[in-house]
Amino acid sequence: MNEPIKKIAVLTSGGDAPGMNAAIRAVVRACSYYSIECVGVYRGYQGLIEGDFEIISSRNVSNIINKGGTILKSARSLEFKTKEGRAKAYKNLKEHGVGGLILIGGDGTFTGGLKFMQEFNFPLVGIPGTIDNDIYGTDNTIGYDTALNTVVEVIDKIRDTASSHNRLFFIEVMGRDAGFIALNAGIGAGAEEILIPEKNIGLEKFVESLNKGKDSGKTSSIVVVSEGDKIGKNVFELADHITESFPEYDIRVSVLGHMQRGGSPSCFDRVLASRLGVAAVEALLDKSTGVMIGITENKISKVELEKAIKMNNDINKELLKVAEITSV
Repeated sequence: MNEPIKKIAVLTSGGDAPGMNAAIRAVVRACSYYSIECVGVYRGYQGLIEGDFEIISSRNVSNIINKGGTILKSARSLEFKTKEGRAKAYKNLKEHGVGGLILIGGDGTFTGGLKFMQEFNFPLVGIPGTIDNDIYGTDNTIGYDTALNTVVEVIDKIRDTASSHNRLFFIEVMGRDAGFIALNAGIGAGAEEILIPEKNIGLEKFVESLNKGKDSGKTSSIVVVSEGDKIGKNVFELADHITESFPEYDIRVSVLGHMQRGGSPSCFDRVLASRLGVAAVEALLDKSTGVMIGITENKISKVELEKAIKMNNDINKELLKVAEITSV
């Protein structure tokens, strides 16, 4: 662990997020800048176990900064959850002369990486790549800004038809455990109501809010629902409940699904990914390990992987107030 690192491996794991390619590009070119070889690991931890490695040069990552998804692919690996699987991964890394590992992903990725580091004392650094923005230790995760812009653009289009037909639209966005996408996109798109798991308002208060809107003259409404909201079992059950209370509305449900993961990354995500990729390489060269590279108040920051996994980002209470005030 004290030997100079001559080769760094990088992988992407978990759900893809716009900007992952920009991060890969930054890692590869930072390695080239510091005269270190870079190894791309395909299909995440499964590729680590199977030795699916390839040397990547600066020219290999030309013209990918604008592309969504991940050129290194991503895959689930049940085998990596076993000690035998992790031992295979370690053996492959050592055989290829890799001295440090960079992980681009979210909670699941970091959990596996932390276990691997603890067992084999192998230097690794994490980069937060997830559209949910639910990783502790960073103000923004790679892909979050792009996902917000995608959701707002879709809601803007839906609002056109909602207002034309006296419709109430329930729009479900990703966020099983966190409502960051729903809250921010809901405010940005001017939603009449935002339902998130962190603030379970209940069916009665929700109906009361819709009644107030109707009494004030609203003839259509947009309700943004985080998939983890707890009012109903799912957004369709919630829509059925509301249909009974508001027969005058033509109620529709739109589940945005995986379109939120795709698309060309925003400028913000490209710059963020580039900064985090370079900082991750520099962290390994400075002998930092078991940390996640984040961004705090627009400055590069480091947080222990264990903290990033175990602690949660809190919903901004000011934004909750803004959402309440601007939806009247």
